[in-house]
Amino acid sequence: MISGCRVIFEDLRESGVDVVPLLPQKKVVHDSREDTEPPASVPVAETLAEIQQELNDCQRCGLCRERTQVVFGVGNPQARLVLVGEAPGFQEDKKGEPFVGEAGQLLDRILFAMKLRREDVYICNVIKCRPPKNRDPEKAEITSCEAFLKRQLAAIAPEMILSLGRFATQTLLQSSAPIGKLRGHWQSYEGIPLMPTFHPAYLLRNPAGKYQVWEDVKQVMHRLQEGTG
Repeated sequence: MISGCRVIFEDLRESGVDVVPLLPQKKVVHDSREDTEPPASVPVAETLAEIQQELNDCQRCGLCRERTQVVFGVGNPQARLVLVGEAPGFQEDKKGEPFVGEAGQLLDRILFAMKLRREDVYICNVIKCRPPKNRDPEKAEITSCEAFLKRQLAAIAPEMILSLGRFATQTLLQSSAPIGKLRGHWQSYEGIPLMPTFHPAYLLRNPAGKYQVWEDVKQVMHRLQEGTG
């Protein structure tokens, strides 16, 4: 190797080159921040408790004037399946828990048929305060609450969503299509599979719709069992 280098230098000298410059070394700059600044932290997702704390004294729309309490949600914060309804009713407003009235009892029976309990899923509504006389939520009220629903779903990160009724389905899908056309067909919310179906309160008025709801929830059961959320 040394003799090879000598031959190269001799060839260069014969060509009139007396000095071979060294290649410049890359200057290494020491950043003092490496010693003083901690590495950038990964953002930590907010918890349901933190979101609920922000809503406890909510005054964002007129529903705050007549409510008894905010009805945030209930169930497993790591649930694979989230059920989203419309708004609290009289019983829910008193107890502070969604779906505890007659429609809630029917929902419990639906969950039982799915081999699930309330503790296995998470249940919430689009609107967190009861509309007077259980009227339909108004657009401004949905707009005021929608961000909190989205934050709930982001905190839980479920595998699937079961939307109950027109308001929940149209809000999550940003669609004006009627629930009768949407139900029974898989949709997508933020990349999460979503199955729209009728609200339990609708089934109390229209018992014939129970067959359709059962067909819808069977699709959800299949995905849960197969782990294909």
